[in-house]
Amino acid sequence: MNQKITKTHDEYANGHIGRRNFLRRIVHIGSGTAAYIMLTQLEENSAVAEVVPKDDSRLHTEYITYPGATGDIRASLARPKDDKKLPGVIVIHENRGLQPHIEDVARRVALKGFLTIAPDALSPLGGTPKDENEARSKIGKLDREATVKNLVAAVKYLKTHPQSTGKVGCMGFCWGGGMTNQVAVNSPDLKAAVPFYGSQPASEDVPKIKASVLAHYGGLDKRINAGIEAFESALKKASIDYKIYIYEGAGHAFFNDTNESRYHKEAAELAWKRTIEFFNEKLRT
Repeated sequence: MNQKITKTHDEYANGHIGRRNFLRRIVHIGSGTAAYIMLTQLEENSAVAEVVPKDDSRLHTEYITYPGATGDIRASLARPKDDKKLPGVIVIHENRGLQPHIEDVARRVALKGFLTIAPDALSPLGGTPKDENEARSKIGKLDREATVKNLVAAVKYLKTHPQSTGKVGCMGFCWGGGMTNQVAVNSPDLKAAVPFYGSQPASEDVPKIKASVLAHYGGLDKRINAGIEAFESALKKASIDYKIYIYEGAGHAFFNDTNESRYHKEAAELAWKRTIEFFNEKLRT
């Protein structure tokens, strides 16, 4: 593929340019047909990359609400179809809101034997819109302190759920990775935190963490990785149980298999394996 087209594709997929600008640039490069084909592929990616369908016969899925600091928070819930009590896992979305990909990830976790919820952090602003660019804009309008409280409330919801063992973990991606770190700082009830390429908490807040931490980073993600050294130093100083993995050759958002330009198969599969093993170790014992 033409290098200029690939770069433009990446900018559009990651929200740096809008739909109209994307089409204009591709046409300028020399192919209006290519622009529409690529745009169609981008808009269909979430369905193509779906690993666990909503109607998977092994799962019970539904939309629920739980009480947050700002009112009811909508979330997608998934669990195996049985009556067993299960550990809970919160899955926090990227800066595009509760997209199908994140609901799919929550279902993947549920199939591993967990009670999962994927909250819609944009619930106080009317929920995640279909337009991803609008969702990104809304994320920036959220009250940060209230948002953290709304996500911390998800820990209480799962801890007290009738089908929960009372042990709760949290994982999140990009913006959601940063929020996962904030949930760990602000919820003493959280047992395990798995931030994927998320911004790190302030060093002075790290001693508040009671959960075990497993942090994943892409080796090429310079902006986020700039905070690793201080984070690790604070974790060590506070004697917090942690592991940090850096995946060489992978960039930001390497787990998102709906984003062809960012997805790194080997890194994503290894991070997934380590995550499930971590949750099994910390939430089932």
